[in-house]
Amino acid sequence: MLLSRDFVGYMAKEVVKRLLAAKMIETKDVEALTQRVRQVMADEVTVEDRLNEEAREILSRYSEEMRRTGVSYQEMYKKVKSQLARERKLILR
Repeated sequence: MLLSRDFVGYMAKEVVKRLLAAKMIETKDVEALTQRVRQVMADEVTVEDRLNEEAREILSRYSEEMRRTGVSYQEMYKKVKSQLARERKLILR
């Protein structure tokens, strides 16, 4: 994760505060809305971490075959990660 949890929380609070100030949204419970925004933002920030973990799991299942055929782990990791991102229509940095 590139951003700390504290910073994600701060950003969520600022987003809600600015949307309310601009009268773009209305809410009865600012704290609940802030928590929901924080959770969505945290999930979005960790999507690449989860994708990396899934790519590692896939490659671990094929490690013996990759060793036998002499395929580079790094090369296959990039390919698997790219394929997973394309399938899920994710845009990675």
